[in-house]
Amino acid sequence: MKKLFALSFILGALALSSRAADYQPVADWFKLPNGQESMGNQHGDVAVSSKGEVYVSILGGPKAGLQVYSDAGNYLRNVKGAPKDFHGFVIHKNKDGEFIYGASVGSGTIYKLTLGGDVVLKIPGSAIPDEFKKKGRDGKGTLRLTAMDIAPNGDLFVVDGYSNDYVHHFDASGKYLKSFGGRGKAPYNFSTLHKIAIDTRFSPPRIIGTDRANMRVVHMTLDGKFLGVVAKDLLLPAAVVIRGDYAVIGEIKGRVTFLDKEGKVAKQLGYNDVAGETGTNKTPPAKWRTGFVTAPHGVAFNAAGDLFVSEYSTFGRVHRWNQK
Repeated sequence: MKKLFALSFILGALALSSRAADYQPVADWFKLPNGQESMGNQHGDVAVSSKGEVYVSILGGPKAGLQVYSDAGNYLRNVKGAPKDFHGFVIHKNKDGEFIYGASVGSGTIYKLTLGGDVVLKIPGSAIPDEFKKKGRDGKGTLRLTAMDIAPNGDLFVVDGYSNDYVHHFDASGKYLKSFGGRGKAPYNFSTLHKIAIDTRFSPPRIIGTDRANMRVVHMTLDGKFLGVVAKDLLLPAAVVIRGDYAVIGEIKGRVTFLDKEGKVAKQLGYNDVAGETGTNKTPPAKWRTGFVTAPHGVAFNAAGDLFVSEYSTFGRVHRWNQK
């Protein structure tokens, strides 16, 4: 009987440890800069530094660019060297420091910046071969880079989610290595591979991507081999971040979903089922409700495990859930 009790206790403890944490939404977390009626036109991303400062990319308004907020939600500054169209960016800590890595959706330029905004590395779009670009009316190749992440060895992976859905691979110095994927091309068959992350839950690490229009999340090796579908029938998955045992997905049709390593749903937050409020950037602040998302476009965690979700919104909004 004692052995059975001990076994039951151990199994219960293991189940508890593998369960996604509980979260509490924080009302009115961020405070607007003085004199501003809104954060600004938001079609970007969110990331948190090791100091707990929250970086938010804003594409329009008087403080367009990369805004920085304190843990308490107070506006601190803009990152001076960052472009005003970081659709996707991450903050990554290397052996030589902590850096911002982002892709300019308009120019096709890839940046590595210090947290203070000094440009450390700048890769022009011309570094990517024309065969992997979408041909414009003028016959020239175009890029619409939407996200990037950094592998444990420092290699850079950047996705062209608004053009041809190719993933472009560079080494840590910025040297172009290869491209893979592709819109509607087997075995990938992507349709808006919107954002990606390096999935370090596995050994070796792999790429996890939100294949938005196909309503699925997918896995690839770092060499570009398609591994398969992680989860499907999501609400237009638009953003992904890895936290512990979970891949956390921002769904632009109004939900945040935690997926375990098997792709099963472990937790969901912020679900909004009000018709007309989700999947749009025009939901006005008068309709905002604490703990309910409208169009998640970026997801990030701080060191304490608190969750931040940036919206696709002409007004700009960042949600916060504190881990209990």
